[in-house]
Amino acid sequence: MVMDYLTGNWQKASASQIYALPLINALFSEVNPIPIKYALNKIGFDFGIPRLPLVELTKNNKKKIDSLLQIIV
Repeated sequence: MVMDYLTGNWQKASASQIYALPLINALFSEVNPIPIKYALNKIGFDFGIPRLPLVELTKNNKKKIDSLLQIIV
């Protein structure tokens, strides 16, 4: 998306952002970095769980991010 924008392909960059917007919104559904760490762990990176005072992502948001990752990643 960024490279498309930087090389002047604004329509493709815009389409990519609109396509990813549901995931982007889900990644900001709780306090950062909780959803980001969860998503990165799901796609194979070992970022562990958030340190206190942060807690794990709620069950509903886990389901939402899981379903969006299957579509986008």
